[in-house]
Amino acid sequence: MASGKLLINEIYPAISGESRHSGWPCTLVRLTGCHVRCSWCDSAHSFQGGRVLTVAEVLDEVAANGHRLVLVTGGEPLLQPAVADLLRALLDQGRPVMLETSGTRLPPNALPLQEVPAGVCRVVDVKPPASGIPEDAMDWEGIAALGPVDEIKLVLAGREDYEWARDLVRTGRRLPAGVRVSFSPAQGLLEPRDLAGWILADKLPVCFQIQLHKVIWPDVERGV
Repeated sequence: MASGKLLINEIYPAISGESRHSGWPCTLVRLTGCHVRCSWCDSAHSFQGGRVLTVAEVLDEVAANGHRLVLVTGGEPLLQPAVADLLRALLDQGRPVMLETSGTRLPPNALPLQEVPAGVCRVVDVKPPASGIPEDAMDWEGIAALGPVDEIKLVLAGREDYEWARDLVRTGRRLPAGVRVSFSPAQGLLEPRDLAGWILADKLPVCFQIQLHKVIWPDVERGV
């Protein structure tokens, strides 16, 4: 068994709020640390703190939660290269595994997006203008290498974000063919019905989704 160590912010049972697994019970493993600061970040508590655990200890806590599906997220989980050991170990247990990543360019000592173990569903959060993350900060090379088991999501704060994302999808530039793309409204910044209407009006081939966990627990910041 892999013996790497990780700085873990929290581990808890959750309802998967996004992606094709939306609505399914899962265990969420949140790693500490992030190198970007999105304007609407809802997990700033993951920037610091946490516990140093071995991969074996993380696996024990995942097993104790009793849910087969596992979501590994952050912060930015790829900042800790040992996350690859955890992902492989979870796959070896026969679990469906999702990894949520910012899709931005990473420091040299991080795990490249392309080196995430095969079989993991990489859910890549492409950043529109209102996120405050420059377009040239995105790892477009890594995003281009995504495959059918992976997903691209864009959280949008308004019409400008929507038009930017719409054009990204329509032109086919930078986004790989055959990868699921979803649009969701940033909570409190864009009305879901407005985004749904724009998608329908433009006949855009994307999946509309809301952050389900925020609908279920709108007043809870951690552990959801």
